[in-house]
Amino acid sequence: MTFSAQQAQRDRRFLKDGSGGPLWHFLRGFVKHPVMVGSVIPSSKILIDRMLEPVDWRSCKLFVEYGPGVGTFTQHILDRIAPDATLLTIDTNPDFTDYLSRKFTDSRLRAVTGSAADVRGIMNDCGFEAADYVLSGLPFSTLPSGVGPAIAAETEAALRPGGAFLVYQFSPKVREYIAPHFSRIDRAFEWMNIPPATLFWAWKD
Repeated sequence: MTFSAQQAQRDRRFLKDGSGGPLWHFLRGFVKHPVMVGSVIPSSKILIDRMLEPVDWRSCKLFVEYGPGVGTFTQHILDRIAPDATLLTIDTNPDFTDYLSRKFTDSRLRAVTGSAADVRGIMNDCGFEAADYVLSGLPFSTLPSGVGPAIAAETEAALRPGGAFLVYQFSPKVREYIAPHFSRIDRAFEWMNIPPATLFWAWKD
């Protein structure tokens, strides 16, 4: 058996039995879909706490996360949302969706394979009309042409009035995509992350 055949066999075994840690799955996802993964290193807890700080968890019934990967943010969101709230994760990589479904047994989590550009259709399929908050770490600057603007427009339409689009990026270019749809955008910078990240909170009036 060749090395590549052995590697493929190991990959199938890991995905089948769920072995391999979060970092292994994260790196594997990056290799398979590099333009859809923002970084090869998961976000720091400092960045996570700062990104989620403005959220009013008491009023949040639906929180949507784009590109959850191996769940670096997911557990922190589940720790904060109410018992009757829902966390809907959307990822184009089915490996990540399967991994999340195995990793988390929390009934409040709905892990879906799909595109963030189809967020309203995915929400409707899950029985929701509007989201309170949407979080994204998708690398807007490397997405295929037209996808970034489509995600920004669909996210604004998916949010309830007063809701927010929370975005963390390693390039500030994402503001060009979200500014046409959100009149109020708060911005910050977090050095305590590898690499340092720009944070945006875009609010829907």
